[in-house]
Amino acid sequence: MADAALNGACERQLVPSKRPKYAGRAFYERMGSPKMVLAPMVDQSEFAWRILTRSYLPAGSSRRLIAYSPMLHARLFKERQLFRDHCFQPLRSGLEKAIQYEPNPSDVYLDGNPSIDRPLFVQFCANSPDDLWEAAKYVAPFCDAIDLNLGCPQGIARKGFYGAFLQEHWDLVYKLVNVLHNNLDIPVTAKMRILETKEKTLEYAKVILSAGASIITVHGRQRDQKGHKTGLADWSVIRYLRENLPRDTVIFANGNILRHTDIAKCLEETGADAVLSAEGNLHDPTIFSPPPDPSEQSREYWHGRNGKGGYRVDAVFRRYMDIIYRFALETDPPHRDPLYLPSDLPAPAEPGTPSVPPSPSPPQDDQPPTKKQKRSKNDAKNNSKAPRTTSPNLLAMQAHLFHLLRSLISKHTSIRDALARCRAGDMPAFETVLQMTEAAIKQGLQEYELDPSKYDDNEELKDVDGSKDESSVATVRECRRPWWVCQPHVRPLPKEAFEKGSLQLSKKEKKRLQAEKEEEEKERREREGQENLSKAVVEKEEAGTEREQRDRADGVPVTEMPKESMICG
Repeated sequence: MADAALNGACERQLVPSKRPKYAGRAFYERMGSPKMVLAPMVDQSEFAWRILTRSYLPAGSSRRLIAYSPMLHARLFKERQLFRDHCFQPLRSGLEKAIQYEPNPSDVYLDGNPSIDRPLFVQFCANSPDDLWEAAKYVAPFCDAIDLNLGCPQGIARKGFYGAFLQEHWDLVYKLVNVLHNNLDIPVTAKMRILETKEKTLEYAKVILSAGASIITVHGRQRDQKGHKTGLADWSVIRYLRENLPRDTVIFANGNILRHTDIAKCLEETGADAVLSAEGNLHDPTIFSPPPDPSEQSREYWHGRNGKGGYRVDAVFRRYMDIIYRFALETDPPHRDPLYLPSDLPAPAEPGTPSVPPSPSPPQDDQPPTKKQKRSKNDAKNNSKAPRTTSPNLLAMQAHLFHLLRSLISKHTSIRDALARCRAGDMPAFETVLQMTEAAIKQGLQEYELDPSKYDDNEELKDVDGSKDESSVATVRECRRPWWVCQPHVRPLPKEAFEKGSLQLSKKEKKRLQAEKEEEEKERREREGQENLSKAVVEKEEAGTEREQRDRADGVPVTEMPKESMICG
C-alpha cells in the first residue's frame, strides 16, 4: 500500500501555472473544502513529513489534507539566498529564478510539487510589510496561499517581535495582511491565538479579516499557554467567533487534537470548517487516517485483544525512511523483509542450528541512563567525517524519530542512545536504529501473545471527558497503547505540573497570587464579621430584655403585650 502510494505520486510531474485568484469561501471550496490540516511547525512540517502524513490517507484523497510549510522568517528569506535554497526547494535550479519562473517539468522538485504536495500553505513570520511581500513573491508560484504567523508564543518570537507578540499592534497586523492581499495572485491567510476575552478575540479577528485574510486559523490557547503551562485549548472561544462572524467566514480550529476521533468532535463543538493537528501529528503521523477494518490483517496496523489498536511505529519508521530515500536522496530504498507478525511461520532452520532459535532482542541498559551521554573517540571521529547536509528533510529526521518512538525508547534506552548518536544525513546509522526497533517490537509482540494482560488496560472509563477534566490521568489511560504503537503524548495540566514541581511560578505570578490570597482573606474576615454580628443580633432578640430574662429564670411566664395597648410615638 505504501509503495503504491509513493510510486503513484512519482508518475506525473505537474508544473505551476497562472491561475485566477479566489478568496474567502470560494477559495476554500475551490480546494475541495478539506476538513483536515497539518499545522505549521518550526523545522518539523517539512516536505518529507508532509508526504508521510498524506500517504496514510485513502488512495487518491491526499488533497483532502491541507498542509503548512514550517514557519519561515520573512526578512532572512528575502535577504539570504542560502536560507531560501535550504528552507524551500520547489525547483532544482533554486529560487533565484522563481519570480520570473517559466514552467519546466524537469526542474520541478519537492516543496509545492503539484502532483504530491498540494494543497500547501507557506507560512512566514514578519514585522515588516515590505519584507513579507518580498519574501512571499519567491514562493507564491509554488503554493496555494501565504499564511502570516500571528500565534508563535516562544521567547524567540518576543525577541524578534513577531508571531503572537504582534497581537497588541493591530495597525501593523492589518498592514502585513493587507500588503499580501493587494499584491499577491494567491490568497493570504493568518493563524492567531485567542486573547484575554471572547469579545477582544472577536475584534482582533475582524481586523485580520478586514485586511483581506481569506481564512483565519484560531488556536484556542492564549499567548502564555506554552510548555508546562500549555493546558487545554478553549474551544468555546472558537465557537463564539463562529457565531458572531459572517457565515461565509472560513475558520480553522487548532488545539486539543490528540487522536483521530478528536477531529470530528472539534468540528462539532467549534463549528469550524477544518481542524489542525500539530503535536498530535508529530507523535502519530497517521492521526488523519481512520483505522482500518479489524477484519483486515495488516502488518502495519496492530489490533489489540481489548479492541484498542494503532499503527506500529516500526511500520511508520520504515515508510518515513523510504520517503527520504526516494524523494530527498532520489535513490531506491534498501530491500526489507516483511514486518514480523506472530502468525508468521518460522523460517526454515539452517543445517546445524538449534530447532528452536532464541528470540532476538535488542541490547538493554543495565545502568540507569545519565543526562549527558558521552560519545567515544571513535564515534566522534566517524561523525566528524560525515558530510554535513543542509537538506531540511534530513536535518529533521532525528527530532521526528524521537517524537515517533517516544514510548518505545522510554523502555528500550539502548535504542534511544543509538538514535541520539545519529547525525543528519547518516542513513546507515538510522538504518541501525530501525533494525533495533524492529527487533524490539518483534520481542514485544511475542510477549503480548504469551500474556496480553501485561499490556491491555481493560478498566473502563465511564462519564469522563478528557478535554474538561481537571486531571490528565483519564486522558492518558484512554490514549495509552503498548509501546510499539503510535500514540499521543499527553501533557500534564498546569495544576499537575505545579504539584510535581516541574512548573515554577515567576515573581510576578507569586505577587499576583499573594495579592489574591490577601484579598480572599480580607473578604473571608468581612464575611465572618457580618455573620458573627448577625448571630449576636439574633441571639439578643431570642434572649429578650433583661427583665424577661429574670422572669424566665424565676419561672414567670412571658406574655406578649397586645397591640391595642402599645403606644407609638
